[in-house]
Amino acid sequence: MKIKVYNLEGQESGQMDLSERIFDVPVNEDLIHQVVVSQMANSRVAIADTKDRGEVSGGGKKPWKQKGTGRARHGSSRSPIWKGGGVTFGPTSDRNFSKKVNKKMKAKALFMILTDKLKENKIMVFEKMELEKPSTKKMISFLDKMSVKSKALMALGEKDRNMIKSVNNISNVSTIAGDSVNVVDLMKNDILIVSKEGIKKIEETYKYEF
Repeated sequence: MKIKVYNLEGQESGQMDLSERIFDVPVNEDLIHQVVVSQMANSRVAIADTKDRGEVSGGGKKPWKQKGTGRARHGSSRSPIWKGGGVTFGPTSDRNFSKKVNKKMKAKALFMILTDKLKENKIMVFEKMELEKPSTKKMISFLDKMSVKSKALMALGEKDRNMIKSVNNISNVSTIAGDSVNVVDLMKNDILIVSKEGIKKIEETYKYEF
């Protein structure tokens, strides 16, 4: 399985072989959904936090004596029915939203997304880009030549500060390391722009998954 490779000028510079194990996999939408839900749940952080009656301050002394006042009986101002008291069944920061999905399922779902994007011609492979200094202008020129108008994810083989800085100011393009490519980011972006080193990094990362 081959794919065209482009240079920084947007011109075809050759071809590259792709692994059928990764880029030619039957698509199972149920598995993809399960992995997406798991990944989003695992990245969720519990922010809302309330205190129960054991955590609020005060309440060490009985508000008034048990009998003879004509008022209702109370043992502590920490009671949830008191203003400033604890909250009953409120959200706490120790909640755990994580969902477990094994590595093979994650890898399989990733391969399915990559396969689907390849079939729809939404994967663009380019030669290694080496910029002497950050240049948003050059990156915009490259994207225009490749007719990239929708949201795109750029996967790099190595961390390239010049490349990352060049893309940071482009609203519809984001960067990611080749070994960090994941299902959610691929689905959020219409097009995958990946370097040859990025392809090799993906294949190397998932070399022993099956």
